Amino acid sequence: MKKKYFGTDGIRGTVGEQPITPDFFLKLGWATGRVFAEEGQGFVLVGKDTRISGYMFESALEAGLSAAGVNTSLLGPMPTPGIAYLTRTLRAQAGIVISASHNPYYDNGIKFFSTEGTKLADELEHKIEHYIDQPMTTVASDKLGKAKRLPDAAGRYIEFCKASIPASIDFNGLRIVVDCANGSTYHIAPHVFSEVGAEVIKIATEPDGLNINENCGATNTERLQEAVIEFRADLGIALDGDGDRLIMVDHKGEVVDGDELIFIIAKASKTAATLKGPVVGTLMTNLGMEHALKKLNLNLLRANVGDRYVMELMKQHHSILGGEGSGHIICLDRTTTGDGIVAALQVLAEIHKSGKSLHELKSEMSKYPQVLLNVKVSKKVNLDDNPAIQKAVKLVEKALGDQGRVLLRASGTEPLIRVMVEGSDEAKVRNYAYSLVDDVKNAITA
Repeated sequence: MKKKYFGTDGIRGTVGEQPITPDFFLKLGWATGRVFAEEGQGFVLVGKDTRISGYMFESALEAGLSAAGVNTSLLGPMPTPGIAYLTRTLRAQAGIVISASHNPYYDNGIKFFSTEGTKLADELEHKIEHYIDQPMTTVASDKLGKAKRLPDAAGRYIEFCKASIPASIDFNGLRIVVDCANGSTYHIAPHVFSEVGAEVIKIATEPDGLNINENCGATNTERLQEAVIEFRADLGIALDGDGDRLIMVDHKGEVVDGDELIFIIAKASKTAATLKGPVVGTLMTNLGMEHALKKLNLNLLRANVGDRYVMELMKQHHSILGGEGSGHIICLDRTTTGDGIVAALQVLAEIHKSGKSLHELKSEMSKYPQVLLNVKVSKKVNLDDNPAIQKAVKLVEKALGDQGRVLLRASGTEPLIRVMVEGSDEAKVRNYAYSLVDDVKNAITA
């Protein structure tokens, strides 16, 4: 059954526009409380990133949960993966994250974790939606939920991150620049990396409620690239606003994206004989990564775009490593969700063990040029049932052979058809992409 409010990754939108309003979050808190009150006694964790609207939505959720008779532990600013970890280790009934991840400050959203630290089951999301549409009631005064702050939340998560690599590893002599996107890792990531021995130069660690993800972090690495060169650092680490994405920069100032980082971790795990199952990427994962993994006798499986779909495929095939080029990296042998700090530590551990630089490790995989273009459409188009489009795609695929691939897909959020062509020859890839765009436009108008 289709959900009314929840998307693939919770609920997200512009602050002040439905459903990202205080009254909706009040009702959402109450509906969530009703559902978990039915599940039994317990408490719910609530954490947030650093955007200014987080205060407002935290208060609204707290009031709604209390009205439903559920106790709340407030974490304050905390990375999304940190909330997942604490939900599991503190045996909470659920963890609630107030965040819009890599979006600008004027957006916000909410997502949930189960008591196991994983995404909430569809069944529970349907139950929450059912109560959202019911009249709100309040339990008797002696049954109201209580709220308290959890003062040592950051310290608990810092220790967890450090424990994701062997205690024998010391990064003494390694100079790194850490970009926290003025987000929820600002008071955590620098401590993690310095406490494992690295010299840390921190940037974008002064959130003011409005500067989260602004010209910094995993979605904008220019400032980090400049800082790595300026301070002659060995590498740079960029996290996004809620800490579940990781992009790195090598000592030359070159970006190392999620696909390259997953390959580095996969190769290290393969060498250590700890890798289980295939590596899981998405439809957008670079073909160069697939070919590089194949040389290691490792299989790549492709999920639909979105970390939820990556996780589903990982569980289905008993995989422990997966993610996206955007920097969502899931190490299921270390944690239960995508975690930028934990993923970065796995890469640093391989740098330490191999004696190679990040640039050298990255160079063991060759990325293929990829061109992504959009075609605006006025109505929904079934790409699979259009003979002209399918013929054009097959002609390009034949020309590329095993040195390239084509992907056409309709956007799930905008009236667009996305045309992606990837191959070893950049000039040919670009020509094929623009040719396909023309073919798609002609087929639609016809």
